[in-house]
Amino acid sequence: MTVLQSVIEVVRRVAQVEVMPRYLKVAHSRKADGSLCTEADLLCQMALVRELTRIAPYPVLGEEMTEAEQRQQWLAGADGLWCIDPIDGTSNFVNGVPYFAVSVALMKAGRSVMGVIYDPVADEMFYAETGRGAFLNGERLPIKTRSPDLRHSLAGVELKRISDAIAMQVALHPPFSSQRNFGASTLDWCYTAAGRFDVYLHGGQKLWDYAAGCLIMEEAGGQMCTLACDDFWADDLWERPVVAALGVDLFAEWKAWIRAADKPTGHTN
Repeated sequence: MTVLQSVIEVVRRVAQVEVMPRYLKVAHSRKADGSLCTEADLLCQMALVRELTRIAPYPVLGEEMTEAEQRQQWLAGADGLWCIDPIDGTSNFVNGVPYFAVSVALMKAGRSVMGVIYDPVADEMFYAETGRGAFLNGERLPIKTRSPDLRHSLAGVELKRISDAIAMQVALHPPFSSQRNFGASTLDWCYTAAGRFDVYLHGGQKLWDYAAGCLIMEEAGGQMCTLACDDFWADDLWERPVVAALGVDLFAEWKAWIRAADKPTGHTN
């Protein structure tokens, strides 16, 4: 069994044992930053740490660790690092919205080389390895290859942490046909990589939000950058904006629109 196959097996099993039995049945609390945390998040993270270090004995950086622990694990993981989000979309998980995922990335030299994201409600397993393509339940991504112009696109847009200038332009002069925001960044990456979303915008993601998803997007043939950097990996490690699309021409159009909108005095139409 390959490392990827082992990780897929672990992620599926942990989701089935630690996450789904607690769906809609678990108490929750709020962390210092106001985000939700449940017993399922903590137990899932503990199980992933235990199982992944058996596959490869690298440090594990998890969302539910303290900031000091996360930074310590990052510094210790130059030769190999597991980066995990035990439940991305905890608010959805708590409130019964069936859009959340378990996410695992393997990183080396500060870059993702493997990504696995599992939606246990839909039983959809997204995964990728560097240079080997991206897949959903064995089918190569993207599933839908249509690349419309921006005006006819379906956009995944999360405005948290975005500038007021961009938010205003998106609200008043959206350049796309329609938009969605379901509240789980890891799955948003996968939906864009699959072609379900044509373009994607997020104001600022944590490392565990993008570590697996950006690789799946890259391996599906997608393009991405941040608001400030054409090289997605050159921006701030700990909170990184996302501008992404599948098609090269569509990505160029989307990036140009976003960057033009990110100016208080700018006009986009």
